[in-house]
Amino acid sequence: MAEDKPDQTRRYPQNLQGVLRLAVDAGSAAEGPASVEPMTEERKTWLRDALAEVCRGQMDEVEQMKRCLAVLCKEGTSEREREGEDEEDEDVRETAFETLSELCENLDNARDLMTLGGLDLCSSQFLCHAESGLRWRAAQLIASCAQNMPEVQVYLLSIGALPKLLQLTDSDPHPTVRVKALYAVSCLVREQEAGLQAFLSQDGFSMLMRGMQSDNEKLRTKSAFLLLNLLMAHPEQKDTVVSMGMGQQLVSVLRTPHSPFHEHVLGALCCLVEDCPQGLKDCRNPALGLEELLKQRSRELKGQEESQEELDFCERLRVICFRGQQSDDNGMDR
Repeated sequence: MAEDKPDQTRRYPQNLQGVLRLAVDAGSAAEGPASVEPMTEERKTWLRDALAEVCRGQMDEVEQMKRCLAVLCKEGTSEREREGEDEEDEDVRETAFETLSELCENLDNARDLMTLGGLDLCSSQFLCHAESGLRWRAAQLIASCAQNMPEVQVYLLSIGALPKLLQLTDSDPHPTVRVKALYAVSCLVREQEAGLQAFLSQDGFSMLMRGMQSDNEKLRTKSAFLLLNLLMAHPEQKDTVVSMGMGQQLVSVLRTPHSPFHEHVLGALCCLVEDCPQGLKDCRNPALGLEELLKQRSRELKGQEESQEELDFCERLRVICFRGQQSDDNGMDR
């Protein structure tokens, strides 16, 4: 199957809200100020049929999930039984994943999907699927279910989903898979102590560092953002991160061509030098040239309203690392 491309064909909305939104949009168009022709009978019929179909499914969302899982479970049949499948079959499975992700925005449905074995199916068969479109949709479904759901998070950790997601984030050849896998990682480790410990045992901070050094802009941004959030939520991890040489590596990232994600990198550096003597010492190392880099970046950002937060981080980092050091040096001279 070719790499993911936007679907150019019209699909029915997957839930009642989607159909109602469509109806509202159609009604708004008909009431526009210009002489817009009313909705045709053909379009009215299509909308009425779509609404009826979705309403029937809405009565039992668990049944909808079961049907989607039945489609996905075809992956478990033998190669001989699957002979003759083509891109249309792949599209059906992708649609099944999209429907499940939408349904599982409802926390009760996410719990039901876990009970039905859907999360096991995602982790065991689809995170390692040959088709990138199915890999990233499986990661997205896991993220949808895990977000703000401790029960589901613990279950996913128990079946070994996190190491697979970290591996995908680190080395999958398809950029969308890497980004969606990191999103799922974030949903498993933020505000989840067991998830954080599993993340640490898998050297997750090193994975984030490699993500920030990749050529995937979205992955760089999300890696830096997750690092910043973990350091803010778990200051006890600063020593661990500093011992890995993270301070020096973050400064190296700042020397790459300027990008909006540098704001999160500077925020992470601020975390590493506050109440962390070794982190402060590392950033003060003259060999890094951090002070001059911060001065230069501040000059470049000055007057750019959209970069104010990044500028604030620059100034904060410069004050913490070097203003006090200059006072100390002057005191020693006296």
